[in-house]
Amino acid sequence: MQSSQSGQRPSQRWIYLVSLVLSVLAGCYLFWRTQSFTYYQGGKPNTPLNIPSTLPKTFTCPSIPGLDDIHVILKTGATEALGKLPVHANTTLQCIPHYTIFSDYEEDISGLHVHDVLRGVDDKIKNTHPDFKLYTALRDSGRPALSTFNITANDDKSTPSGKPNNPGWLLDKWKFLPMMHETLKTRPSAKWYIFMEADTYIIWANLLSWLATLNPNEPYYLGNQMQIGDVLFAHGGSGFVLSHAALTRVAEYHAPRVKEWDAFTDHHWAGDCVLGKALKDAGVGLLWSWPMMQGSTPWAFDHLSPKYGGVKPWCYPVVAYHHVTPDDIRGLWDFEQGWRDENGDKLLLHSDVFRNLIQPRFRKLEQDRDNGATDLVEEKVHSVADCAARCADDAECLQYSYEPGKCRTSKMARGGSRSKPGIISGWMAERINQTMTQLGSCERIDWIHP
Repeated sequence: MQSSQSGQRPSQRWIYLVSLVLSVLAGCYLFWRTQSFTYYQGGKPNTPLNIPSTLPKTFTCPSIPGLDDIHVILKTGATEALGKLPVHANTTLQCIPHYTIFSDYEEDISGLHVHDVLRGVDDKIKNTHPDFKLYTALRDSGRPALSTFNITANDDKSTPSGKPNNPGWLLDKWKFLPMMHETLKTRPSAKWYIFMEADTYIIWANLLSWLATLNPNEPYYLGNQMQIGDVLFAHGGSGFVLSHAALTRVAEYHAPRVKEWDAFTDHHWAGDCVLGKALKDAGVGLLWSWPMMQGSTPWAFDHLSPKYGGVKPWCYPVVAYHHVTPDDIRGLWDFEQGWRDENGDKLLLHSDVFRNLIQPRFRKLEQDRDNGATDLVEEKVHSVADCAARCADDAECLQYSYEPGKCRTSKMARGGSRSKPGIISGWMAERINQTMTQLGSCERIDWIHP
């Protein structure tokens, strides 16, 4: 157990000041088994897929208090599910007794049953709205219909308004409000409902420790804060949590207003924002939950710098990562199990992740690795040594990257992406060590509290 805990919540003045920043960020918003398992029984799958599950036979799930009190909802889509879903069977969902997987197409993948969350949407909308072309094709022809849409890698690239060329993304915004009702039908008695996506990784022990400090009979909406217009909402890919009271309230509010909210959804582009607006109108506000719930991978997350009015992530428990690949998920799962083997029930903090997972990968120079340095040196730099010297000349510079003719530096220390041919990355190891020393050993744990 840790020695002490503290709670922090943003002041009203900070909320107003940072709302402007969030509005700007919204312009760059990226959309972005045991026998007791509870499944939602919503019909038979269309086409079972023989993708083998590779559950480790010797693994024993840890005992985490509160697991029976939660219901996990993983949202995905037919265009991504085959590539992203199987890994969850023997990692993130392996020790979860109650969960449901929702998509735009009902099927079985790697032993996981996937339910159609859009089945209750107005038939007129499904039959006539252009967003539902993929949905209709899947229902008529199954997975072979995907080939007729000629979805390419370019269609999956995010823009300031999401992924308008991806038919799966166009459907996604329609899932959020129906998902509230389908979740309550699935398991109306859970204390907490945890919503995640196929590229989300959640550290359950930390999440359950956090939820144990909160009352599920109060209307809690927890998540990584984003803003579009005047609507504050939890970013879906970062994961978000609704208490029983909050989920019940928004479902009861929405039920007599379905047509009104279908029209609102039609003219919006982000389903998580639509849900946030509905929760707000139902009287459920967002509890800003960064940095416990946040939208980066461990390798892209800035562990050392303050954000949002000076909040330092260093001593906060980690709850969620986003934009993780299947390989990332396997690596994080192995890391988490190793941490638990060595440290028992000790909470995993952002500082622990940095010390044990990120920093050991730093080398003075690493070929073909982009560490995400962002500040382009205006003058042309002719060598990696010159680039390193530019970083050394700036007392606040912690890392740099070089590719022919271009030098970038950064005041952040991040691992960055795994590979980018032709780029060389370097870190100022001594400065990073000094910064870590200044941040301390986290004898006092920080929490997000109301």
